Amino acid sequence: MSPNEPDYTQLVELDRLVHEPSRLAILATLAGCESADFQFLLNTTGLNKGNLSAHAIKLEQAGYVAVEKGYSGKLPYTLYKLTQMGRDALDLYQAQLRQMLAQLDSSGPTLNAELGMG
Repeated sequence: MSPNEPDYTQLVELDRLVHEPSRLAILATLAGCESADFQFLLNTTGLNKGNLSAHAIKLEQAGYVAVEKGYSGKLPYTLYKLTQMGRDALDLYQAQLRQMLAQLDSSGPTLNAELGMG
């Protein structure tokens, strides 16, 4: 690869757990608040209950999200909180995307010309 060619190898290094759109929506929501209950995540992500539960379990198993279950009176509740590991993973993901997009912006016209598109 020449120095002028973009390097997109980081794309295959992206954390696929974070990269999945539904999980990214959950992590992004939690990054903006101290904690969120199940209903709030349903409303902000647009996921259905089953999808939200499944994705939250994967994030919890990875250590990216902490889950607290309890009762408020007789009503059950579930609270989700982004862990430091989850915040670090989200920060790394954002940095990798920014770097890749910057390369794309700086090489766009050259790449288009090489492909016969510009």
